[in-house]
Amino acid sequence: MTVLVTGATGFVGRELCRTWITTGRRVRAAVRIVSADVALAGAQQTVIPEIGADTDWSQALQGVEVVVHLAARVHVMRESAVDPLAEFRRINTAGTERLAAMAAEAGAKRLVFLSTVKVNGESTAPGSCFSAADTPQPDDPYGISKWEAERKLAQIASRTGLEIVILRPVLVYGPGVKGNFIRLMRMVDRGLPFPAGLTENRRSMVYLGNLISVIMQCAAHPGAAGKTWLVGDGEDIATTELVRRLAAVLGKVPRLWPVPPGLLKLAARISGRSAMFDRLAGSLCVDHSGIRRELDWMPPYTLMQGLAATAAWYRQQG
Repeated sequence: MTVLVTGATGFVGRELCRTWITTGRRVRAAVRIVSADVALAGAQQTVIPEIGADTDWSQALQGVEVVVHLAARVHVMRESAVDPLAEFRRINTAGTERLAAMAAEAGAKRLVFLSTVKVNGESTAPGSCFSAADTPQPDDPYGISKWEAERKLAQIASRTGLEIVILRPVLVYGPGVKGNFIRLMRMVDRGLPFPAGLTENRRSMVYLGNLISVIMQCAAHPGAAGKTWLVGDGEDIATTELVRRLAAVLGKVPRLWPVPPGLLKLAARISGRSAMFDRLAGSLCVDHSGIRRELDWMPPYTLMQGLAATAAWYRQQG
């Protein structure tokens, strides 16, 4: 089976390609420019400079049976687009629709789409978790564009018979991670105090190795066709517990300030950092029992194994 992986040089894409290549799978990697990345050694690279409604995927799709669509416009720290939602839609919605339509026309059997938990919403109430059956409530341009892409895929599936599998992962961590997770690791590593000692939130995360395992399962399992799943490690923890575990794998002593959440929230609002506070102190849990039950899948790595691997990579970076 030949698999086309878009976003092949990204955080998830390069590890997926590397893993599949080691199993002997024929991998075609869609890249913006030809890459010398060792993770892609053994893959056939095909250059796709831009993704949108007019992208020509014909050459990339020749002989492909399964497409794993990872490429996307994600969160932008310093947004420069005049109309951010339009730009997200151009790549994430129209670009995905174009790829799926051409994949069906080229004879591909299945498309696995990496969506996001943001389709469900930004947070969950205490004691509750998102499920794939919940009514989507995307709240930002990224989540909106992904939800619209999911609907376009459903239309193409009903019209052409292309099998669609949708995965909505939570925060992905592992070697190569960026964003808030690496910032938190640096804070713990440097011994900086974390002012949330009394925060009792619950958050789901997914280790990169577990997400790769899910994607590979969904690319081949007959029971995956037409399904949507939320993906996580299965071990939901409070941010303060995450700090403790990061300290353990980094060989540090956690420094937690027992500051009441109400006071922290007030300080965040005054300083204009309410969004950051919500990400750290809010809850976001997912119910991923469906994929375990229907695909007989279990995460191959525990949370601590994932954190240890991430810490080892972090140390190697100096």
